[in-house]
Amino acid sequence: MEPITAKVTAAVEVIRKRIQQVRDRKESIGEQNTKAALIDPLLSAMGWELQEIDEVRREYRRKPQDNPVDYALFLNRTECLLIEAKSLEKDLGDRKWISQNISYAAVVGVKWCVLTNGDEYRIYNSHAEVDVDEKLFRKVRISDSEPKFVVDTLVLLSKDKMRGSLLDEMWKAHFIDRRVRLAFESLLGEDDAPLIRAICRKANGVTPSEARASLKRAKITIDFPLPKVLEQPAEPAVPPVMPKPAVSTTRREAGKRAWETMTAMAEATLPNLIAAGFVKAPLELERTYKGVRLIASIQPSGTVSFGGETCATLSAAGGVARKSVLGTSPQEPPPATNGWTFWLFRDPKTGNLRDVDSIRQEFLSSRK
Repeated sequence: MEPITAKVTAAVEVIRKRIQQVRDRKESIGEQNTKAALIDPLLSAMGWELQEIDEVRREYRRKPQDNPVDYALFLNRTECLLIEAKSLEKDLGDRKWISQNISYAAVVGVKWCVLTNGDEYRIYNSHAEVDVDEKLFRKVRISDSEPKFVVDTLVLLSKDKMRGSLLDEMWKAHFIDRRVRLAFESLLGEDDAPLIRAICRKANGVTPSEARASLKRAKITIDFPLPKVLEQPAEPAVPPVMPKPAVSTTRREAGKRAWETMTAMAEATLPNLIAAGFVKAPLELERTYKGVRLIASIQPSGTVSFGGETCATLSAAGGVARKSVLGTSPQEPPPATNGWTFWLFRDPKTGNLRDVDSIRQEFLSSRK
């Protein structure tokens, strides 16, 4: 076991016990105590020198008028990771906090940012040109997640691992695997003729109708094993100091592009698409998922109705729809779903099915 892994493992065990004590007493400890008792010890175990101002800055503002971020971590005097902290009792699912954290990281030009309440850690890639929900790289909870998975994830944020391109490499694999899984699930859920023909060729004697019936009976899930934390080369005795102006300029340009993309994506909401005339509501949506035809509708208010339930977004409606087919327990949340690509509509001009994301892309192109 690497020394950094051993230190993080020990810190996680101490923090887990502290969290349990607080919850057993049903206390509310507030944000400052959360930082002192739960977050600071973990950052120290990760190798960050909390007393070194060139390495860790609290309540950091790039400009005086900016809202402060709780922690800014630096390598070679350049920001590499921003951490926004909330008190232990807070639920990190508030989309406002997520958007603020990612937006500020994009403006500063920092790719990686974290939202945490001392128990749950959410790692986001602020530069990824996707919806806010898809910027989430990994989420762990110290109190109830599998310990090794928690430690392996948190080690990625250590000073030694942040020196290399490890997170970038793992993000690429994560992003591609997720897209491949969604595409494969889509093929399995639809009456896809090429897939049926391929199955019949491989399964000698099986007819297309039999293959379709078999797929409808099947419960198939596609998952990918999490990649192991790669070993990083030993740190040189004297780390090279990069020319700050050149690095800073590049980061600002990347941050500006990410900010522009994120701003445009944030404007591409259903209410805005309806107001601009790109969506004529009510608009019927459909999707055949695992052999079940699902029907939803975009309402003039910009909400999406499915099965008598009103959902705030396409993604929420897609998750509810998928859950209705999967038959998971009521306590389980709906599966994460990109509603823009999940839902299809019938193009009135061509009669062909298109995903709703194609309308969004038309809207974005008109804004450029």
